[in-house]
Amino acid sequence: MHAIVVDDQNHPITSLARDNFAVYEDGKLQELTSFRKERVPVALGILIDNSGSMLPKREKVNEAALELVDASQQEDRVFVVNFGEDAFLDQDYTQDVGKLRSALQRVETRGSTALYDAIIAAVDHLKQSSTLQKNVLLVVTDGQDNASQATFQEVLRKLQSNNGPVLYAIALDQNERREDGNRQSLRTLCEKTGGTAFFPSSLDEVQSIARTIAQDIRSQYVIGYRSSNPRTSGSYHAIQVLAHDGPARLRVATRTGYYSGNNGSEESH
Repeated sequence: MHAIVVDDQNHPITSLARDNFAVYEDGKLQELTSFRKERVPVALGILIDNSGSMLPKREKVNEAALELVDASQQEDRVFVVNFGEDAFLDQDYTQDVGKLRSALQRVETRGSTALYDAIIAAVDHLKQSSTLQKNVLLVVTDGQDNASQATFQEVLRKLQSNNGPVLYAIALDQNERREDGNRQSLRTLCEKTGGTAFFPSSLDEVQSIARTIAQDIRSQYVIGYRSSNPRTSGSYHAIQVLAHDGPARLRVATRTGYYSGNNGSEESH
């Protein structure tokens, strides 16, 4: 698992040791098998809404996406997906900024937004092709899903598969006075994986949000354990991670659970 720890002022805490953490699965304390806080290579998928309403926003959105690329390490790998009613892998894993920029600038506006289908396709791509342990997806959209075949529950389960990616989202043009279903759905999808959904009120905020996400990715602890629960394929296991540092109040952002896979392994990283 990948965990971010912050204090009550929301400041990242990056100096904790293994003994500062406790992991519970289905209410049972688990024995940690690994703990790291160094930077590890990341497979990052950037999913950009390609609907017509995004056209005037794409320049600043692309700049923000490249902010993440600039913050990456040499071993990181990034891919770009543009999606409307269909999702297109416009650039597979690379560290070539020129190729990534070209993929981000490939705009073919479509009216519909199949957000859930795009997320599922990106998770499948990571599982089939990523050789890195740490996987992250960033979705940038300005509309509600209105074209996916997949449901909210299906995409949530896909994200919560064993060793699924951390999801971040930047949702543009949301009505900040209304907690609508689309906003809550994005927030839930992100928080269940240990990520965050951002709802900027202005395009000018997008680049600073990208820097925040880059910092989050680089401030994560990597915690591993082998589950003590029975190996039942397809069952859901709830996870709770606690961190302490003396009397300080700490909050941990990490995935809240996972569905065990079909390979008989219950090991969670």
